[in-house]
Amino acid sequence: MEVKRVPLTLLTGFLGAGKTTLLNTVLEDTSAGRVAVIVNEFGEAGLDHDLIEQSSEEIILMQSGCLCCSIRGDLSKTISSLIGRKNRKEIEFDRLLIETTGLADPGPITQTLLVDSILARTTVLDGIVTVADAANGPKTLDAQFEAVSQVAMADLIIVSKTDLIKEAEAKSFQSRLRTINPSAKLIQSHKGSGTSKRLWNLNALKPKSTKPEVVKWTLGEAPKLDPLENISGFAPAQKLSLPTSNHDSRIGSASIVLDSPIKDTTFDLWLDTLIAMRGKDILRVKGIVFIEGVEKPFVFHGVQDIFDPPVLLEDWPEDDTQTRIVIIGRDLSESQLQRSFDMLRAPPDDKAPNFKFINP
Repeated sequence: MEVKRVPLTLLTGFLGAGKTTLLNTVLEDTSAGRVAVIVNEFGEAGLDHDLIEQSSEEIILMQSGCLCCSIRGDLSKTISSLIGRKNRKEIEFDRLLIETTGLADPGPITQTLLVDSILARTTVLDGIVTVADAANGPKTLDAQFEAVSQVAMADLIIVSKTDLIKEAEAKSFQSRLRTINPSAKLIQSHKGSGTSKRLWNLNALKPKSTKPEVVKWTLGEAPKLDPLENISGFAPAQKLSLPTSNHDSRIGSASIVLDSPIKDTTFDLWLDTLIAMRGKDILRVKGIVFIEGVEKPFVFHGVQDIFDPPVLLEDWPEDDTQTRIVIIGRDLSESQLQRSFDMLRAPPDDKAPNFKFINP
């Protein structure tokens, strides 16, 4: 008897585009059914998991590396484990959703879903959803090939943050998206509102597309085998290796964890200075912050110099009161980013360190 395959949706989009906000909307919507979510994060602190207020055992956080990189076994094993638990009646879910890191090229991930024997037998790719940030989208498409790939491979493009720009700019951006991918569905959304029902049944593999055609599109050139393989005893047989995507070498990330609360003036000064001096190179900054005199934590996130209003959470996640901040930047090394945190590490009455490192 043929096993019914579990529909799988790939949620992608550039850094700060609003994937986590959309995911929260999906998890709040009871009509979405039971969704098992796999979350991946580029950075050490795993903040996307903390920003998801509705968490359960069906939400799995992998911190072993980006889904598009060479550590592919984790994705296959994680999905297989979920389906195994589902078959043993340990958990129940109707569909799978993978939220990728903002820097992930969906091509290698999609290719893995198609050629992995276990995944191909137990899951079916239901659709690729890309969240495109209208405020920073044009610059993102100019600077990051991964963003172009995310748009090009999407079945559904959700345009976010149109309220932050003029109507003419929003129309121009959407026209550019349609030029890159004329066949994708395109909708606007404000903070994920009203979109959860439109994420499913997208049929990522079109009826006229054959598996070899899709594999060729996602795989690119086939890897070359050793020409001496199996001809003599001098060359051992090689396994066929799948290609991987490399992050832009100009991109660096850093994180900080603080046990003590931070003065609000110190935090504001650090963030304002960082934005003023290198805002254009800050691809993403986000965190959970413990402010002195405030019992509850607030979360913040922004891209370049555009920030959403901070949100005060009802309580600390898992009774953890540490401040955790992640920065992902262009042309900023991890050591440089770590030195920017010195202002937050300094005792409250100490003079704040300068930022000479930012303009070496």
